[in-house]
This record gives sequence, structure tokens and C-alpha cells, in this order.
Amino acid sequence: MQKDMEKQLQGYGLTTAQILYHLPDHPAILQTYVWQDYDLAPDFPEMRGFLKFWEEKLDGPLHSVRYIHRKLISATEWRALKGEFILH
Repeated sequence: MQKDMEKQLQGYGLTTAQILYHLPDHPAILQTYVWQDYDLAPDFPEMRGFLKFWEEKLDGPLHSVRYIHRKLISATEWRALKGEFILH
């Protein structure tokens, strides 16, 4: 969980991609795959890396990719506080 929070504070947002690809044995049939990870808009290096891996290593050729990106924490919503609460 801490790794995800660190990424969000660095500007990463949650990216979800719906990938349609042709089945290797039946090219006329499309299959759906959903990919989700934290990524940086507008270049999306994580998603591009995954799609590159897909094209190089997997048999099902890509048909299309639809994606959505949502920045969960913005700079205006996060502020550092100094203090300590001691509870018994």
C-alpha cells in the first residue's frame, strides 16, 4: 500500500485499459483483457511498456485499446502536517 501512495504523490494516477485482441487460433474472434496500474499521463510509460511486451511476447495480435486515467490525489489535496497525537 505504501508503494501505491508514493506513486500517487509523485503524480501517478490509476489507468485502466480495455484491450481487445484476436485469438491466435481463431483470428475472427475478439477477446477482452482488462489491465490496470498506476501510470503517468499523458505519455503512459507503464501502459506502453505492457503493450510493447504484449506485441513482442504474446500470440494474440492487438485489435484496439481503450483507456481511462484518473489522478486520485492532486497536489492541492495533500499537505504535510507536523504534530503528534498520543493515545493511551
